[in-house]
Amino acid sequence: MLIILLGPPGAGKGTQADRIVKNFNLAYISTGDILRKAVKEESALGRKAREYMDQGQLVPDNLVVEIVRERLVEPDCANGALLDGFPRTVDQAVFLEKVLPETKATIDRVLLIEVEENELIERLTGRRVCCDCGANYHVKYKSPKVRNVCDQCGGDLYQRDDDSLATVTERLEVYKKQTEPLIKFYQERDLLYTIDGNKDIEDVYEQINDVLKEL
Repeated sequence: MLIILLGPPGAGKGTQADRIVKNFNLAYISTGDILRKAVKEESALGRKAREYMDQGQLVPDNLVVEIVRERLVEPDCANGALLDGFPRTVDQAVFLEKVLPETKATIDRVLLIEVEENELIERLTGRRVCCDCGANYHVKYKSPKVRNVCDQCGGDLYQRDDDSLATVTERLEVYKKQTEPLIKFYQERDLLYTIDGNKDIEDVYEQINDVLKEL
């Protein structure tokens, strides 16, 4: 079983990914994680990727997909895997299609968690982090007992730079440009399943479970 999980920043992909891999016994694959692992282990592909990363450049799509291919043939992927947020572009999706036969894996479902933009902005800009212990809060969904003070250690809470309105807006624009063509790509292959991410965590997972339990 190979599942692709797509969705904009703030859609709750990480929360749902944790449940999916646990309940369906799947390996979890995040391109950021496996890139760092390949570089750290100094594999042949990892050394190539490091050359680009050391120069502040993006790792080319074909190289990223090759690293994903290597990951898919590892023993823990025998029962299947969840690809979180990958592929991000149509080019990556095309490269992935070309290398998948070498892994004997096929894409069974592409899950798209959709959330209204105003809700995404509220979720992302409302996040707060403790400057001392790193605990996470939200001004609406998980507010501290005392405003801007951490419940756990009493440290000050702050808004990360990447959660500012300007940065969040930019991230969402990048997502739209990259993902809208990718949505059509998988729709044409009859693989895309849309999940209403505006609902609460339990309802979102129930929708996902209904799609995956048929496999």
